[in-house]
Amino acid sequence: MSIDYRLLLLDMFQAAVNAAAPALCLPAHLPPQPKGRTIVVGAGKAAASMAAAVEAHWNGPLEGLVVTRYGHGVQCKHIEVVEASHPVPDGAGLKAARRILDKVSGLTADDLVLVLISVAVPLCSLCRRTISLWPTSKPSTARC
Repeated sequence: MSIDYRLLLLDMFQAAVNAAAPALCLPAHLPPQPKGRTIVVGAGKAAASMAAAVEAHWNGPLEGLVVTRYGHGVQCKHIEVVEASHPVPDGAGLKAARRILDKVSGLTADDLVLVLISVAVPLCSLCRRTISLWPTSKPSTARC
């Protein structure tokens, strides 16, 4: 019996792509609902499809903004999807990065931020400030 290696490799590749589909792999990793608000932010080529998967499997109110590469947008009901240039950021990416920072400002310990990152995006290189992630005496911070 002869093996068609090209077909075998194509089938293996398609199985790997299917296994990484946000609709299949993301729902099992969603946290419980918080007492407060749920904010979804993210960036990368798969950010919009991950946002759609979150919306499809989240039982409660949520809002947010994700930025993805031009041509990779997916329609969402509660999470805004912004398309921008990649890998070199453009004005749309800069504006989206600033809006993401605004979305996660002023949250409380009862709020949840889901961060959807699909690639090592240049988004964080657009902003040069530190944001506090937790209102404690010893805050956790992220540099963005």
